[in-house]
Amino acid sequence: MVPTMIRRVVVEDLTIALHEPFGIAGGAQDVARNLLVTVELADGTRGYGEAAPFTAFNGDTLAGARGALARAPTLVEGADAREWRAIAAVFGGACQASGSARCALETAVLDALTRQIGLPLWAWFGGAGRRLVTDMTITTGTAAAAHAAALAVTARGITTIKLKVGATELADDLERSMAVRAAAPGAALILDGNGGMSADRALQLLALLHERGIVPALFEQPVPAADLDGLRLVSRLGGVRVAADESADSVAAVFQIAATHAAHVVNIKLMKSGIVEALEMVAIARAAGLGLMIGGMIESPLAMTASACFAAGIGGFGFVDLDTPLFMAEEPLVGGMRYAGATIDLSMIVAGHGVAPRRAGH
Repeated sequence: MVPTMIRRVVVEDLTIALHEPFGIAGGAQDVARNLLVTVELADGTRGYGEAAPFTAFNGDTLAGARGALARAPTLVEGADAREWRAIAAVFGGACQASGSARCALETAVLDALTRQIGLPLWAWFGGAGRRLVTDMTITTGTAAAAHAAALAVTARGITTIKLKVGATELADDLERSMAVRAAAPGAALILDGNGGMSADRALQLLALLHERGIVPALFEQPVPAADLDGLRLVSRLGGVRVAADESADSVAAVFQIAATHAAHVVNIKLMKSGIVEALEMVAIARAAGLGLMIGGMIESPLAMTASACFAAGIGGFGFVDLDTPLFMAEEPLVGGMRYAGATIDLSMIVAGHGVAPRRAGH
């Protein structure tokens, strides 16, 4: 028996309370209700992955992820983790509907493999770097709450603020944007519509901000995922760089965005597609001259460290949005990336992504 043979796959709940609800245009979540996947190799090495479905974002559900992962033992036990792309193809072919399930299993397999061979996951992805600089998100809410949150973000030493917009009225988005600028005049501002606007409304908001001297560094997914014409219109007329997120959920989608010049930047989220497809999405975006952003759902340090290893190892990600562990009120996991102000440091990881459950025996 080879030491890298997958002996066992276990799926458990990973539920983590948040300090406050994480709201986007499509809805809010006050608890991270995720799944922990453990892949154990024949030599006892364990690797870990996380499924973090966010229904308000793309319709992926906890039940769907759980159902997909319930098939993992039958599909992958007995396979050799060194054949991780073949494993991903088998599982992905059977469970295509749940991107978070694919992400969880692929992460756990790669984590087990790289732990077994003693290689950090950031090095596995290419070793281009070991550090990233992240933004921090201000979720939906009032202008007063946005002002207070912006003060708290800058107090952390974070200099790029991502503001969720599109959940209420145009006047509210304008007021909240101005409140953030007043609290953090030196911070770069990213707007994130999460598909909650029309192109006309997005352009109106940008025009009103420009009149007040506020020019966002990026406008992420202003329009619904299927509205590539609207996305292209905002990209062409908005006077700011536009990122595709919900629209960029597959290789085919990124190809279409590139072919139609619908956006300037693509937000890569491992939780949308899994690692294998995300690698292909990066290749297409780069070949088309699109900028790269790395982001996530409401993820613990486990999935977020995997994404950080992906982005740092590959290199060239101009926008980094890996902040959701900062919203969590509990720490059921140990290891992985460390935050120092806006900097994410991966240099202490010696094998895999370095994250494990806090419970005894792991």
